[in-house]
Amino acid sequence: MKWVTWEQVGVDRMACAWLILKYIDPEAEFLFVPAGQKPLPAGAEPFDIPGVRLSHHRGHCTFYTMLREYELHDPVLQRIARVVDEADTVQDVMLEPAATGLDVICQGIRLVSPSDLVALERGRLVYDALYAQFASEPTHARTFQGAFASRLPAGRGGRWHLGHRVEIGRQYRGTEQ
Repeated sequence: MKWVTWEQVGVDRMACAWLILKYIDPEAEFLFVPAGQKPLPAGAEPFDIPGVRLSHHRGHCTFYTMLREYELHDPVLQRIARVVDEADTVQDVMLEPAATGLDVICQGIRLVSPSDLVALERGRLVYDALYAQFASEPTHARTFQGAFASRLPAGRGGRWHLGHRVEIGRQYRGTEQ
C-alpha cells in the first residue's frame, strides 16, 4: 500500500512510518509531497496532514491517532505515543523526559539525510531502540508517578506525589522523629 505525507519529516512522521512498517503494513511505500499540496496522490493513504483521518485529533499527535484507529493497545506503544505527543504538540506540562531529546534527534536525522526516505529509514533504528528500552523497564510502561516522583517538590514529612503525600520515614526539618 502507498502512504503519503508532507516532506521534511520530523518526530511524528518518523514515528508513524515506523509504526506503519512494524505493525500495520510491512510492505508500505512512502510518498512525500510539499506541505499544502492538493490534490494528494490518488490511491495513497495520507497521514500527518491536517484534515485527513490519520492526523492530529483532539490535541494529540498522529502517532496517537494511528494507535487508536488501528486498535493497537500495546502499553509500550502507548508510552511512545506520549513521548511523541509531547515532542510534537504544545503541552502545558511535560511528563516524559525523552520527548525533547527524541525531537532533537529526529531533527538531526532529517538534517543529515539526503532525502525523507533515508530519514525514515534512519529513524526506524531510533524507534526500535526506544521501544526496546521502554519494553525492558520493569513495568513495561512507566507511569508518571514512577518516572517523576523524585522531581516533585518535597512536602513536610514526605514527598508530594501527584497531589498526594507519600510518607518517606518521619523526617521533619532534617531530623528523624
